[in-house]
Amino acid sequence: MTGGLGLGDAYCATIERIKAQGGDKPRLGMEALMWISHAERPLSADELCHALAIELGSTKFNGDNVPSMSTLVGCCQGLVTVDEEASTVRLIHFTLQEYLSTSADIFSTPHSTMAEMCLTYLNSEQVKAHQSLGTLNMPFLKYCSLYWGVHAKRELSHYGRSLALQLLQECDGHISIKYLLEQLGYSYRMKEGERLPFSGLDWASFLGVVEVVAALIEMGCYDTDARGFMGYTPLAWAAENGHEEVVKILLERGQANPNKQDDSNGTPLAHAAGNGHEGVVKVLLGQAEVNSDEPDIWGGTPISYAAMHGHEGVVKILIGREDVNPHCPDEGGTTPFA
Repeated sequence: MTGGLGLGDAYCATIERIKAQGGDKPRLGMEALMWISHAERPLSADELCHALAIELGSTKFNGDNVPSMSTLVGCCQGLVTVDEEASTVRLIHFTLQEYLSTSADIFSTPHSTMAEMCLTYLNSEQVKAHQSLGTLNMPFLKYCSLYWGVHAKRELSHYGRSLALQLLQECDGHISIKYLLEQLGYSYRMKEGERLPFSGLDWASFLGVVEVVAALIEMGCYDTDARGFMGYTPLAWAAENGHEEVVKILLERGQANPNKQDDSNGTPLAHAAGNGHEGVVKVLLGQAEVNSDEPDIWGGTPISYAAMHGHEGVVKILIGREDVNPHCPDEGGTTPFA
């Protein structure tokens, strides 16, 4: 690899030295490499150190387990460094990222493990006990809130599924929901001290974790058509975020209503169309009872939102239907192609 420079052999030898260290150093070194090479974004030093302090499955987060950054760098035998300018931890060279990503024998199921660790962190008593984002000293919370579902969608073990179901069945008032919605721009609809109506099925549908959505439906834990935060149903969250398989499950197994409107009278089809999710649009249009041209409180329709945001593929799908009026004006008198 790497232009014949022999770096693959050098990296392999260094990893063997990491594994040959005494005490807890091999675990710290290898887990650090796993997180840095497979995380969805660069991690800060505090985030990484908290990630490595997680005891899988424990209900309590033990702060005494958090290693120092100097200890961590030493455990990695020179393969990681702290980028002081970006305040993140990174690998020493891009070729190491390539090596760790393509060598399947180094980390057998990294995303499954990372999902389990994120879910253990979110299930901890320390996280569940807090209600205010401003007072919580849990630096890994932001990453876990935003990305546990991404890792779970890639690989999910039976144990990870159990941890997810535990979290989602006890998520009423969970601070991670506030973090998720705030980070994704929904904070303008959140009131101070409000207990958000965001169910476990909403959460799983929002993130698109198919196995977990299916399990929650089979367990009968939630009303699959309930309107929650902003009046969104689980189907609306799945449609807005383009999770086609979740949309199918909610329609088929959960018997979700494809025409259920949110607080602004928007439909799942409008959310999917406005975000350019062609696959979801096709699935929703396959429902005999779907209203393809339902306007919201501003007079916007699925085709108008698709046209507004430049989603040509969705526009082509909708404009070919007899029940869609491409010339219908919104409340300001603007038509989809004006």
